[in-house]
Amino acid sequence: MVLVINGQKQELDVLTIQDVIAHYGLAGKPIVVEADGDVLTAAQWETATVRPDMRIELVHFVGGG
Repeated sequence: MVLVINGQKQELDVLTIQDVIAHYGLAGKPIVVEADGDVLTAAQWETATVRPDMRIELVHFVGGG
């Protein structure tokens, strides 16, 4: 399915937001997910289904100095 991830079209074989997070190796990391303009809590990721052309923003935090 084609999704728009952080502004770029991507072809992914996923069903849920949790699948998208796992695809990018972000599971267990501090991230914020926005799907079609709505910020999703971590509790919603597993049940939030994706649909073609859904716009998803994945923002992850990195430490540094």
